[in-house]
Amino acid sequence: MTTTHFNTKERILGAAEELFAQHGFAGTSLRQVTSRADVNIAAVNYHFGSKENLVNEVFRRRMDDMSERRLALLRKAQAEKPGDLEAILAAFIEPPLALTLDRHGGSAFVRVLARAFAEKNDRLRKFLSDNYGHVLREFAKAIGQALPDLAKEDLYWRLDFTAGALTYAMADFGLIKRPSGVSEKAHCEKAAQGLIRFAAAGLRAG
Repeated sequence: MTTTHFNTKERILGAAEELFAQHGFAGTSLRQVTSRADVNIAAVNYHFGSKENLVNEVFRRRMDDMSERRLALLRKAQAEKPGDLEAILAAFIEPPLALTLDRHGGSAFVRVLARAFAEKNDRLRKFLSDNYGHVLREFAKAIGQALPDLAKEDLYWRLDFTAGALTYAMADFGLIKRPSGVSEKAHCEKAAQGLIRFAAAGLRAG
């Protein structure tokens, strides 16, 4: 792929990500995307083929890397601290929260991710399940090994609750705001530590 094609594709993805964050998937038109990216509709059709594929690629651009980092940290935790629930949860929680610190659109993608949970989009949910469901299954398996007495149904419910709390924390909807004088990185690390403790307690609950 030439540099020009790469730049055009990245511009389209960046524009789409910002617009999806602001207006949602249904509320964003391809015309808005082309206007924001300063390209014509033919460029969108060439690189993505359809709006549905554009939505999918906005997620793939971030989710592929995040999933790889999660699984790499999980493998490291299992090798260095086998059966350590907090280490498993750190691998699950820290990479997504780190996205909030990404100056190149990370905060916009966090809002897009929240939209994916809030809006009923069956095709998008299927895409995410088909491409990234294996990541959740790997973590469920690791947590199951760390908590062998936890029933599988309870494990999946509690992992879902943890994922929901993580999405909420990423979107910064909550009561806790970053205090003045505290860096974004330190605030993010504190949020991760608090969520790890909270999720571990919930998973261990009788």
